[in-house]
Amino acid sequence: MLMSDVTPPSPHDDPRTDQQLVDALNAGDERAFEALYMRYRDWVVNLAFRFVHDREIALDTLQETFSYVLRKFPGFELTARFTTFLYPVVKHTALDMRRRNSRQVGVDDAILDSNPSRHAPADPDDPRETLSRLLAGLSDLHREVVLMRFVDDLALQEIADILGVPLGTIKSRLHNALAALRDDPATRKYFQQE
Repeated sequence: MLMSDVTPPSPHDDPRTDQQLVDALNAGDERAFEALYMRYRDWVVNLAFRFVHDREIALDTLQETFSYVLRKFPGFELTARFTTFLYPVVKHTALDMRRRNSRQVGVDDAILDSNPSRHAPADPDDPRETLSRLLAGLSDLHREVVLMRFVDDLALQEIADILGVPLGTIKSRLHNALAALRDDPATRKYFQQE
């Protein structure tokens, strides 16, 4: 079998690790970028949406994030998980795009409040709505750490690295957030042992 007869893996099912993809991209393999994009595009959009609550801005953030990633090559060194690298890029890009978008549009709050879709009742069976409601009582800092730990499945040290704060601060924020959730009558049942 000739090397030209070997079909490279589809970007959807590329078996290479993130590190192997980064190395391949540094060597000029464009399919490696496509594989990274396919692997993380949904994660990026979902994370961006968490910060801006606007699907269009989240999709624009996806485009800007991967444009930023591509500009890092060649020469990019992956020193942690790829999501650890992406998280602050997505967060800052999404928030910046929301700020720019709100200045450009200049929408009056009265117009937004008159939109009936903004006041539609939440679906009580939707797990995302339930999670959002349960976490609404936490401060932004505490909510972010809880989501990073339990939704994004990041290790505490990774969260500390991403947010640029000491590990002890992350542990404290997580402890305080979980204590607040345990003490809240609306969330207490999720902490009771059976």
